[in-house]
Amino acid sequence: MTIDWDAEAATFDDEPDHGLRDAVVREAWAERLRDWLPNTPGDLLDLGCGTGSLSLLAAERGHRVTGVDLSPNMVELAREKLSGHAAQVLVGDAGEPPVEGRLFDVILARHVLWMLPDPEETLRHWCGLLRPGGRLVLVEGVWGTENPAGIPADRLIGALTPVAGQLHAERLSGDERLWGKRVEDERYAVIADLPAEPARHPVRHKEVVDVHLILRRGDEVLLARRAGTGYGDGLLNLPSGHVEPGEDVRTAVIREAREEIGLALTPDDVSAELVLQHRGPGGAARIGWFFEAAYGAGGEPFNAEPDKCDELSWHGVAELPDDMVAYCRAALEAWRAGERFALHWQEAGDAVRYERGGADRSVALTPARGAHHVELWVPDFAAAEASWGWLLGELGHVREQRWQGGGSWRRGAAYVVLEQSPDMRDGGHDRLRPGLNHLAFHVRDRAELDRLVARAPGHGWSLLFPERHPFAGGEEHCAAYLEDGAGFEVELVVGAP
Repeated sequence: MTIDWDAEAATFDDEPDHGLRDAVVREAWAERLRDWLPNTPGDLLDLGCGTGSLSLLAAERGHRVTGVDLSPNMVELAREKLSGHAAQVLVGDAGEPPVEGRLFDVILARHVLWMLPDPEETLRHWCGLLRPGGRLVLVEGVWGTENPAGIPADRLIGALTPVAGQLHAERLSGDERLWGKRVEDERYAVIADLPAEPARHPVRHKEVVDVHLILRRGDEVLLARRAGTGYGDGLLNLPSGHVEPGEDVRTAVIREAREEIGLALTPDDVSAELVLQHRGPGGAARIGWFFEAAYGAGGEPFNAEPDKCDELSWHGVAELPDDMVAYCRAALEAWRAGERFALHWQEAGDAVRYERGGADRSVALTPARGAHHVELWVPDFAAAEASWGWLLGELGHVREQRWQGGGSWRRGAAYVVLEQSPDMRDGGHDRLRPGLNHLAFHVRDRAELDRLVARAPGHGWSLLFPERHPFAGGEEHCAAYLEDGAGFEVELVVGAP
């Protein structure tokens, strides 16, 4: 591959010397390499080494460096720079370096992998050049906005997860010293260690785990428009991110909510709603955990990462926009339908963007069971909508449909219908006659129960059995019994069944 270095300099805001002629930039990269490279000197392979600036920093730390670059001119400059150190520089293809079966302790590559025709296959080949316990240090990114070039971090992490014993990523865009100025695009490093011992059994399948927050405001959810990430830029998506090493999925979604939209959520504020296995077009599989939180929990959301998000906006769940990431759109539609486990398995050639009328790649894994819906005929739909609509929304139901004289609210697989039917006979509801006595719903804890009871009178509800509240159902049964203006009763029960 022949590279026009002047063109690349314009792309990277850099030069073939990685900008390391500047003392501040050089020291910044030296600090990073001190963290990334093993403390014990070893055999290091610098692929696409250019004029050898990073090779020199590694050699100064005692590593035995082999550099490879396709440009003979670059190789000559690197050899001159590394003279006096335990180093050699070869002319060759970084994708298939001419190292004649040698193995290394570290492979270092900066802004190289994205230029190769099959990065995943290249990574597999590079892993074969490492000793057990060897390390990959990869610096990559995504540059440009109109026609972005590079490799998104998600793709690189997904490719390395099945083979790495340990792996972590570092965002580099925010460190101006590394680039000699402020940069807005995505720049990152991935450090991956291979297992210290060869596997005695076939390598087990591994997948990236990501978390997503469904922040609900009545019938609406909060979406963020991606920007500068290299994946789905310009499209709407839920606030989301990866689970970091040592994190559980609930801790991860709370952290992402703080980092992306400034919310200080607690474990009690979030509930797991959907687990979805997803594969993007031509990419690796991943597991997505989707959590729900109610608007108001943790504060007012705001765009806390303007370098990754252009805007935040609210959208009706029943009227989602088309300019969404297909993965996110499929998850929200599965959640709205009450699914708990699902697949979204895209094929090569599919679009990252949702395509109305395109192939449906979603598969529900949980068959419908339990209650389908409850329908209440009410004498005055407007009054029922004011009282029931408020309460159902507070309990996590999402408005699904509305028609003349009726509407429905869904929570999971089941929904509640309120209708002022023209076929209804005269006479009001009497919960003491044969028929429906009341509906009962879960509430999370006593504090939530007290909050709803305090607000209920303002929405047309009155408290039944006030002299025995909240134990009108017995000493071990903490609940509230409410009645609306038409005589319908609901029971709000604290805790798990």
